[in-house]
Amino acid sequence: MRLGLTLGYAGPQLGTTLSDLIDLPRIRECERLGYDSIWTAESWGTDAITPLTWVAAQTEKIRLGTAVLQLAGRSPANCAMTAMTLDALSGGRFILGLGTSGPQVVEGWHGVPFNRSLTWLREYVQIVRAIFEREAPLEFDGERYQIPYKGPGSTGQGKALKSMLHGRADLPIYTGSMAPKSQQMSAELADGCLMTCMHPERPEVLVDNFELGFERARAAGRQKSMANFDLAPTVVVAVGPIDEVIGPLKQQLALYIGGMGSRSKNFYKDYLSRVGFEAACEDIQRKFLAGQRKEAVAAVPDALVDALYLVGPKDRIRDRFARWKEAPIGTMMVGSSDLDTLRFVAELNAA
Repeated sequence: MRLGLTLGYAGPQLGTTLSDLIDLPRIRECERLGYDSIWTAESWGTDAITPLTWVAAQTEKIRLGTAVLQLAGRSPANCAMTAMTLDALSGGRFILGLGTSGPQVVEGWHGVPFNRSLTWLREYVQIVRAIFEREAPLEFDGERYQIPYKGPGSTGQGKALKSMLHGRADLPIYTGSMAPKSQQMSAELADGCLMTCMHPERPEVLVDNFELGFERARAAGRQKSMANFDLAPTVVVAVGPIDEVIGPLKQQLALYIGGMGSRSKNFYKDYLSRVGFEAACEDIQRKFLAGQRKEAVAAVPDALVDALYLVGPKDRIRDRFARWKEAPIGTMMVGSSDLDTLRFVAELNAA
């Protein structure tokens, strides 16, 4: 199992500055410790590429991933250009993580419609992959994208083009996929699946979806299996007395389960229900949507936090780390900004 470091977000409301986020001594120490990759994110503040470029210029071998670039923020062609450029400048270290984000951000921040999100992601990945491969000038006729564009307002002068930059044809593409059909598509078309959270003792909930995608890929002549597909969940690691470290994680989970999506469509709630916490998720969402935020946090079971994250004293975490190494995970995305914790996880993974 490889280790990745996920950096998170910056902003005054989060109590984190951009300098805190891009702590180069910490990042360089992770590189020295053997961490395989570092991952940046974007929501409606810092973008994911600029901080990663800053890190790329001051590191040597750690791989550089986005978890995730929002589809609404860039055309597929602009995204491919950015990926190939950073990959070339970093010596082939870039991993392109893509995701739709949600309707609140897509429509409320980017000002574009959020609909048919799975089709959107599928077309986006296909276009970006075609640009990387450079087998022919780019032409695509889909439901969301038509390249060259010939629709309303077109001049009719669009020309199919190949990238002037010859990037890696096999530059890895990951998708952020919490929902079953998106996981199937990720296994079919992408090189890895980024998960916001995962229950390591219930991998079949994910692997069954991946296998359906692998079957489609093999039918199209691409040899895909868990052996060459990277399942990459984020795992928060919080060292300390459980009663002190578990509270913030319950707040985070209450927000994911109660507030990320609508009452009828919440991918986090749906996934956590499928791995054994359906009753708790219903209770959390009901209280959260009723405005009972404190009660929603209190309704998050200790067992749910324990299932998804590594929490407690070091001896306890050491005992529970084995279940993650036994799961079919390619990359553990470690969620921690504490250097001692990051060293501890590297020690556990090397044992």
